[in-house]
Amino acid sequence: MDSRRLRPGQTSRVHIGYRDGRDPEVVFETDSILIEAPNWTLDGADLIVNGDGLLWSLPADGSGGLAPIALEGVPALNNDHVLAPDGEHIFVSANDWHIYRASLAGGPTRRITNPGDRMHFLHGVSPDGHTLAYIGLEPGGADVWASGNVFSIPADGGADRQLTHDSRPADGCEYSPDGAWIYFNTEAFEAAAGHAQIARMRPDGTGVEQLTVDDRVNWFPHLSPDGASAVYLSFPAGTEGHPADLWVDLMLVDGTDWTHPRTVQRLFGGQGTLNVNSWAPDSERFAYISYPVADEHGTPTP
Repeated sequence: MDSRRLRPGQTSRVHIGYRDGRDPEVVFETDSILIEAPNWTLDGADLIVNGDGLLWSLPADGSGGLAPIALEGVPALNNDHVLAPDGEHIFVSANDWHIYRASLAGGPTRRITNPGDRMHFLHGVSPDGHTLAYIGLEPGGADVWASGNVFSIPADGGADRQLTHDSRPADGCEYSPDGAWIYFNTEAFEAAAGHAQIARMRPDGTGVEQLTVDDRVNWFPHLSPDGASAVYLSFPAGTEGHPADLWVDLMLVDGTDWTHPRTVQRLFGGQGTLNVNSWAPDSERFAYISYPVADEHGTPTP
C-alpha cells in the first residue's frame, strides 16, 4: 500500500470542532503532505497524525508545524493508530499489515500481531491498556476488503480472538471509555453491499445493537473520554467503503440518542478525516481533517 498523496491544488486542513456547537476552527493547513487521522495526546498539547508513511506530532493550538516522530524497525504506516492509556505510547498499523507498539518519543518498536496472512488494522485499545481491537482481513478471496471482521488481541501479544463472524464487512472497532462496549460500523444489517451503520457489542462479541438507522453510510464512531458524546463520519447513500475525496458530513451524538445526531460540518474528505479517535482529553473538542481542492481560480472548496 503506497502512502496517499495530495492532488494538484489540494491541501490538508486540520480542524477543531466543539461539543457545545461553536463553529469549528482551522488550526493548521499544508499543501506539501497529505496528513490523516488525528489522535489527541492525553496532556492536551499535541495531535498525532500520519503522512508519507511516517508519524508526526502537531501542536493542537496550531502554534507550530509538523515534527516527525522517528520510529525504528517498522514499515511505512497507514492511518490506523491509537494512543495507549499511559499517554506515552502508541499502537500503529503498518503497511506490512501488522500492528506495532511504539513510544511517542520515537525509537524502537515491537510487533504485537502474530505471523500469518491476515491483514491487521488497529482501531481500539481497551481503557486498561490490556487489549487491542482490530479489523482482520483475509487475503486471497475475490474481495479482500469485504472480509473484515472484528478481532481482539492482548496488547502485549498473544492469541487472537474473533468477535464478529459476518459475511458483510465491519470496521472502526473502538472501546467505550468504561470498557463495557465495542463500537463499530458494519454492513451486516443489510444483505446488499455498502450501507454501513453504527453498532455496538460487548467485548466478547455478544449483544450486538444497531445504533444508527438511516439512508446514509456511517463510519468510524468515536466516543468522548467522558462517554457523554460521540462523533462519526457520514458518507452519501450508496457509498461503498470509506473512499477519499467526497463531500461527507461530520456528525455529533449527544448522550445515547444516535437517532438524532447534529451535523458539525459538511466537508470534502472521507478517508483520513476521522479514522481514529480524535477527542481532546477534556471531552469538549475533537480534531479532524478535510482535503479541499482549489478550483481553476485558485479558490479552495469550503
